[in-house]
Amino acid sequence: MSELDLSKFEKRMIIRNTRQEDIDEIIKMQNSCFPGMDPWKRDQLESHLEIFPEGQFVAEYDGKVVGSCSSLIINFDEYDDRHSWDDVTDEGYITNHNHDGYNLYGIEVMTHPEFRRMKVGYRLYEARKDLARQMNLKSIIIGGRIPNYHLHAEEMSPREYVRQVASHKIYDPVLSFQLRNDFTLMRINPNYLPDDLQSNKYATLMEWNNVDYQPKSKRFYKTSNPVRICVVQYMMRQIKSFDDFAHQCEYFTDVASDAGSDFAVFPEIFTTQLMSFMDEKSPSLAVRRVTEYTEQYIELFTDLAVRYNVNIIGGSHLVKEDDDEIYNISYLFRRDGTIDKQYKLHITPNERRWWGISRGDELKVFDTDCGKIAIQICYDIEFPELARIATDRGAKIIFTPFCTEDRQGYLRVRYCAQARAVENQVYTVISGTVGNLPQTENMDIQYAQSGIFAPSDFEFARDGIVGETNPNIEMVMIGDVDLEILRRQRQDGTVRQLKDRRHDIYRIQYKK
Repeated sequence: MSELDLSKFEKRMIIRNTRQEDIDEIIKMQNSCFPGMDPWKRDQLESHLEIFPEGQFVAEYDGKVVGSCSSLIINFDEYDDRHSWDDVTDEGYITNHNHDGYNLYGIEVMTHPEFRRMKVGYRLYEARKDLARQMNLKSIIIGGRIPNYHLHAEEMSPREYVRQVASHKIYDPVLSFQLRNDFTLMRINPNYLPDDLQSNKYATLMEWNNVDYQPKSKRFYKTSNPVRICVVQYMMRQIKSFDDFAHQCEYFTDVASDAGSDFAVFPEIFTTQLMSFMDEKSPSLAVRRVTEYTEQYIELFTDLAVRYNVNIIGGSHLVKEDDDEIYNISYLFRRDGTIDKQYKLHITPNERRWWGISRGDELKVFDTDCGKIAIQICYDIEFPELARIATDRGAKIIFTPFCTEDRQGYLRVRYCAQARAVENQVYTVISGTVGNLPQTENMDIQYAQSGIFAPSDFEFARDGIVGETNPNIEMVMIGDVDLEILRRQRQDGTVRQLKDRRHDIYRIQYKK
């Protein structure tokens, strides 16, 4: 008896995270689900995937996308009770997503009309609930449509309509479904979605509580959330060996640790100090010899970060990789022993001419025990698009190791770092080299004044300067930045550069 091939009968229903290639299908499906309402824009859905990919789901049946849902994380208490959909989603771009928040906010669920009554919506809601449990979120909140209300609007108020639906006297395809899925009514918001004429622009604010939620200290309201930063203004003096370099680095790490710093920040390409004992006159050959110390450099700073219990922004180092190209790379050495790296993306004419440095091609944002950070090496801070993208991805502090030989070059870095702090409501940190290396071609003179900068508003440091070093002197500067003040000012500051952006007329798109 021949065995029946069951695989040819299978039609799988799976719930998975949304991918870039799903976007066109989602937009097409939305036009079918919500005729007369404005569909998603492609750049909005791309923003969702860039900022919070874990919170975006599709239902796929037999290889076809038949449903989708989108969400973000917020602290719901920070929003007005009568908020609109635009308020809570930053006009659909979710750039207000707060990874440290405690509420998952659902901003849309839809099922293709041809595949309704297959429990697609139920499966998507279960995926959201699983995500809330995995991320230990307190609840899921949604602003639900009441699409049958327009049929009863002349005879009853929205409140009476909702009561009748809850009593099973009226059926509403959205509200009835949400009540069956253990959501409870919080309030009814007017003018929630201006183009939702079926609901007469009303929405029911609903909540599902995660009974497995375990409160953590970071979930409570904080009066402050300080992060201490030690900025090292590093003297480029002649040394005789790598051990001399290591002793100098350990000294500054020890200073940072004794002060209780969360971060110690070293300058760009300060490892070129190693050239001072190489007796190599050709800059291009000297750079290649510096790359031979990459493993020793990484081992040194990994050990220092763990031993002194401080996260280290290891300046930057010139690294030869397998493609035989040399890259300018800044390493993040976390105090738990893990390592990450950021390539310099924009290479100066001087770096190309003298050293043949190649450019990186990925902008990264790093998780640390003090929240998300970014590293933008020297010239990179002069391109405002990078800081905006990093901020949208959750960075609260942008570190800029730099190396400049004159005051004009230094001021470009400084002014741009201060501008990025204001534009993006983030803290920026610059750390530079000082001193002279007369024996070293193309690294002979340095100019720097390092500092920590804040946005400009009442709660921040006067003049937006948390602290700064004296020019051209080897020293450290230690300052505290408060991430809780940053969070509050983004919501309620005198100006709100992030919330007030005009997504209707411009947007920065990251192509990677």
